[in-house]
Amino acid sequence: MASGYMATGKEESSFLGHPTGLFVLFFAEMWERFSYYGMRALLIFYLVQHWMYSDEQASVIYGVYTALVYITPVIGGYLADRYLGQRKAVLFGAVILTCGHFLMAFEGEGGQGSAAINVFWLALSFIIVGSGFLKANISVIVGQLYSRTDVRRDPAYTIFYMGINLGAALGAIVAGYLGQTYGWPYGFGSAGFGMLLGLFVFMWGKPYLLGHGEAPDPARLASPVAGIRFEWLLYILSIMSIGVVWWLIQNQALVGSLLGVAGAILVFYVLYTAVAKLPAQDRDRIFAAMFLIFGSILFWALFEQAGSSLNLYTDRQVDRTMLGIDVPASVFQSINSIYIVTLGPVFAVMWTVLAKRGLEPSTPAKFGLGLIQLGAGFLVLVWGAAAAGPGNLTPVLFIFLIYLLHTTGELCLSPVGLSAMNRLAPAHMASLIMGTWFFASAAGNFSAGLIAAATGAEGAGPERVTNVYNVVGWVGVAVGIGVVVISPLIQKFMHLDLLRDDVHHAMAGEQEIGEPAAAGVNTRGETR
Repeated sequence: MASGYMATGKEESSFLGHPTGLFVLFFAEMWERFSYYGMRALLIFYLVQHWMYSDEQASVIYGVYTALVYITPVIGGYLADRYLGQRKAVLFGAVILTCGHFLMAFEGEGGQGSAAINVFWLALSFIIVGSGFLKANISVIVGQLYSRTDVRRDPAYTIFYMGINLGAALGAIVAGYLGQTYGWPYGFGSAGFGMLLGLFVFMWGKPYLLGHGEAPDPARLASPVAGIRFEWLLYILSIMSIGVVWWLIQNQALVGSLLGVAGAILVFYVLYTAVAKLPAQDRDRIFAAMFLIFGSILFWALFEQAGSSLNLYTDRQVDRTMLGIDVPASVFQSINSIYIVTLGPVFAVMWTVLAKRGLEPSTPAKFGLGLIQLGAGFLVLVWGAAAAGPGNLTPVLFIFLIYLLHTTGELCLSPVGLSAMNRLAPAHMASLIMGTWFFASAAGNFSAGLIAAATGAEGAGPERVTNVYNVVGWVGVAVGIGVVVISPLIQKFMHLDLLRDDVHHAMAGEQEIGEPAAAGVNTRGETR
């Protein structure tokens, strides 16, 4: 392990050419994803088989749950930027998530008439609120470890994304197998232990973050409000919000309307800030970021069929026998993550080699390529089902193929999108823009629930799924081609050649919107 020195004057340990803090975040997020994706692999089956919801109802509940998981980072990102700092927000979120995952292990009697279903709703609510504090903010800390023009940024986010998917793969295999083989409490309980490990890793690794992600104004957090320390007041109000989420998750029709209204307000606020308060180059970068954000909505609406309609299709319409073993359908949720762990380094090297030769596609072009591959994955599965013939099970090979194309599409879009959001956002808007990125995922997940509900409409036969997949597959391909065509224009709006890392640039950005940073610390928590 080597060591160097940061611009802050603090010693920075490094490993494999990256700050050690990256690997602390890698393992913390890995265990958090173990818990989340382990639970996610089982959720649609839990709703259908234990709580006895129809496919259509279960898909809508699943979509609303995952949408709320991705919308709460907007609030968590704002609170971190404005008050808590990213590190305390992540720590608080991890505690709440641990409680939620252990609550999932309480199954009760089953059926919608059981009183235990209220514990289930409460568990989902804990996970939603905890994710709001953790998801956007841990990604921001990754960005804070690097300067805006550091060539290691994209590879760093790819490494981080590998940690996410290593945990997701292990979670789907372990929790999925235990849950569908030995019982729900075993699967959900293992997810809880995974989250607890993530919490311990993050607490242990605090020194390696070198002061990044701390509160912008510690004095404000320590000040009393109505006799209560302001920091603790924020925690209390956040815990109380779990009750609000508990009510929302049970009123799925309302969530769609609220999502639309909140999305319109958020987009208006971001665009208003860009037009009225930012210099021309930063304004253009926000416009480019918003284009990528809107493109990601369609991507996630299609991609997130994996946990709902595709999961049910794998369980019912696919020959899952491998080497004489009937593999539980939930375990197949690990395929995407295994592909990413395997192909992530390949893509990181590929982008670097292409960049050195001047052949690397732009970020918007990568988005378009991602959509094309996503749509093609659905079309391959439709072809495989047709080749098997009516009434026959689809060969499991086509499940591996759809996940392969979805994975290569994801590697073109998601890690690159995370890096682009952090790079394009002015310092004082870092968590807000990252939160908006996750809000797009929320909109995509809600839309995914509606698409999945269409595949499971009452009275629909198995061919209904492939008919829907055929439509969305061609839509993904067509939109992806369109994005590739206009990508040069979007690239111009990004002004990547004019990015600067100096402190005066960051300070100027802060002063332009009338929000000077606290003495010694800018709004991203980086010591000067």
